[in-house]
Amino acid sequence: MENIKYPDPSQWNDLCQRPTEDSTKLEADVSQIMSEVMKNGDEALVQFNQELDGVRTESIKIDLQNKEFNIDPELAESIKIAEFNISKFHAAQKIEEEKIETSPGVNCWRKSVPIEKVGLYIPGGSAPLFSTLLMLAIPAKLAGCKEIIVCTPPQKEPELNAIIGWTCKYLGINRVFLTGGAQAIAAMTYGSESVPKVDKIFGPGNQFVTEAKQQAQKAGTAIDMPAGPSEVLIIADDSADPEFVAADLLSQAEHGRDSQVVLISDSEEMIRKATAETEKQLETLPRKGIAVDALKNSRTILVDTLDEAMEFSNAYAPEHLIIATTNSNELAEKVINAGSVFLGNWSCESAGDYASGTNHTLPTNGYAKSYSGVSLDSFMKKITFQKLTKTGIDNLGSAIEKMAEAEGLEGHKNAVSVRFKKIK
Repeated sequence: MENIKYPDPSQWNDLCQRPTEDSTKLEADVSQIMSEVMKNGDEALVQFNQELDGVRTESIKIDLQNKEFNIDPELAESIKIAEFNISKFHAAQKIEEEKIETSPGVNCWRKSVPIEKVGLYIPGGSAPLFSTLLMLAIPAKLAGCKEIIVCTPPQKEPELNAIIGWTCKYLGINRVFLTGGAQAIAAMTYGSESVPKVDKIFGPGNQFVTEAKQQAQKAGTAIDMPAGPSEVLIIADDSADPEFVAADLLSQAEHGRDSQVVLISDSEEMIRKATAETEKQLETLPRKGIAVDALKNSRTILVDTLDEAMEFSNAYAPEHLIIATTNSNELAEKVINAGSVFLGNWSCESAGDYASGTNHTLPTNGYAKSYSGVSLDSFMKKITFQKLTKTGIDNLGSAIEKMAEAEGLEGHKNAVSVRFKKIK
């Protein structure tokens, strides 16, 4: 990890940069994949399974009804605990909105309507993320989406990861397709012989997936957010436990070689201890090679005060923010840009990733400045309604006419004027 001491605010923009590939090449490569899937459908998806994932698949579609998946009973119970907490947290987000009389005879209200067709992308490369399936499928079902499909990369043996298969069946998701990466996003964008075109695509992924989602948006399919490689920023003072800090850094570094972790502190001693502990724990990590590469993209930053650390965090806009300080609650009030925040020494980021109840599909790469994480509302459309009585149009009509006339929109004005005539 790069060690930075007392950076001037003029350096912050550079320190907030994430690791990236050549964007021009990335865009061109993804565009080619999207085009192939649009033209050749399932044939292209099968071919990409072979070329990019090294797996020969006869079919893209999985018949879950005729498959049984056996997983560790203790893991099954853990998934059920997570499902309960995630459901409880997201169900509480349902809000019944009141009808509002904005002026006499004018009533306005808003209604939440589920998005009909949603596609869930579940990463499944080196680590099939069945937890992401929970985070996306649960709110989709709570919202009442009519059609929920899942795309996930094929595994070598068997073709569908057993835990993802078991979780799909447990959640009542029966439309699963073996395709991953940018090609999966293309399939959900354009549709294929097997994969239906959806109205909105959800799910995190690598830079190829993120670029594909942005291209999907240009093609008219909505996305949840540009969620790319995972990241965490930790603000720690002398009260933080270096062992905990190191473990939290590595929990994100092991996600992928293009992940990034940042430790910022007002204590040089804390940075020294946490760095040493990170090196120690790294040696025991099964995904050490991945974490090592991620740490090359990462840094520690020494600042004068925790307030300055908080200012840097808001500039960085992390996907995950851990505040491991004695005044974590106070600093939390100053959070402006972050996907999800974890307060105190005992609030590990892994809790949010799996079972506390909050959603782990979060904005990365600084997008927390303008995007929220996935919630129940992500699967809803908000439709406004209004009803005007004769009294309502009589009271409001003159103002509407005057405003329409000022904009030169006589047709708008006339829509009110003809009603005035009927009233009189």
